[in-house]
Amino acid sequence: MSADEITGGHQQELRRGTAVLACLIRLRTPDYGYALLESLNGLGIAVDANTLYPLLRRLEKQGLLTSEWNTDEARPRKFYRTSPDGERLAGVLTADWKLIDQALTRLTEGDER
Repeated sequence: MSADEITGGHQQELRRGTAVLACLIRLRTPDYGYALLESLNGLGIAVDANTLYPLLRRLEKQGLLTSEWNTDEARPRKFYRTSPDGERLAGVLTADWKLIDQALTRLTEGDER
């Protein structure tokens, strides 16, 4: 296995959890899959469509997102929104994220207290 493959695998692992939190936060404002994908990628949160759509279905099945179809336009679109349970989880994950970020900052700065 090449160094690029190893690096890519670890980056994918790191981004997987980030994508869950990003979706929960971003979908506080309802949106459909493709717009969400574009928004996240535009923010620098690299998510592939083959990862995002199964993730949305899983989060919905877990009760963390709700969805409804908008049939007002020529092409129906499924809009997702963070549920109250998803909002609670986003709060927990955000707090954990901040603690991890602080710890990694201390490590990278050589302050291992």
